[in-house]
Amino acid sequence: MEFRPPVTPGIGAYLAPGPSSFTDFVTANAPHLLPGRLADGQLPVGGGAVRPGAESGVVVPHGTTIVALTFADGVIIAGDRRATAGNTIAQRDIEKVFITDDHSAVGIAGSAGIAIQMVRLFAVELEHYEKLEGVSLSLDGKSNKLASMVQQNLGAALQGFVVVPLFVGYDTEAEPAKAGRIVTYDPTGGRYDEWLGYHSVGSGSVFAKSSLKKLHDPSAGLDAAVRTAIEAIYDAADDDTATGGPDLVRKIYPVVVSITGPEGAVRVPDERIGEIVTAIVADRAERPGA
Repeated sequence: MEFRPPVTPGIGAYLAPGPSSFTDFVTANAPHLLPGRLADGQLPVGGGAVRPGAESGVVVPHGTTIVALTFADGVIIAGDRRATAGNTIAQRDIEKVFITDDHSAVGIAGSAGIAIQMVRLFAVELEHYEKLEGVSLSLDGKSNKLASMVQQNLGAALQGFVVVPLFVGYDTEAEPAKAGRIVTYDPTGGRYDEWLGYHSVGSGSVFAKSSLKKLHDPSAGLDAAVRTAIEAIYDAADDDTATGGPDLVRKIYPVVVSITGPEGAVRVPDERIGEIVTAIVADRAERPGA
């Protein structure tokens, strides 16, 4: 198949009236710029169906374990810092949790490059909507928009480049006890509200969810909730080689973001995470099997 270079949108495309969705604009005028998309006529690397680690030699970095849980004042999302490529560590300090607007955040698992592009485009989408409409998109609107973006990546997912985000947000229109929300997705764009108050995605999710099942307390304060999230990641790293545990030598700690009504989405400082990690390691040293 002959390769045809992508066409740059003319000035008229930028001035024409249209929907408030930035993703829809890109889809109509420059679809090759979307995460996981190829330019018209371009073949996948290797000339056919490709999956990470296949004989074609295409091995892409993968993000792994993300956890989320509700607490008394909102919701927390946290992620480890390891990216793997096959059986090797591709990066030790990758960031997989991103604040996407004042009251939402997304954690990524799967093909890291496509996932990061998707989250960045999602953040631009939310900002674009707010600038055009003068109000923020509703929490359901945000989670539905992310679902459509995951669905648009289905072609790449079928080639093995799967992206599975975990969305959290604070619903300013809901009563405080139910304002912290967790939404999960499948590779086809299916959207599912998680009402248990906790969830995890990625290769270590089975171990992390088992930990959260025992430790999660929806009435806990911020510090206790942050510790629970880190404990879950620690437990996942204990049994899953693709999940990175806290690195006390290099001072590489999980990324944790809390979202509450008054403060919005805030990343917990590394100094505070370091203190909690040190306390967890000390407790584990006393009871290694606990």
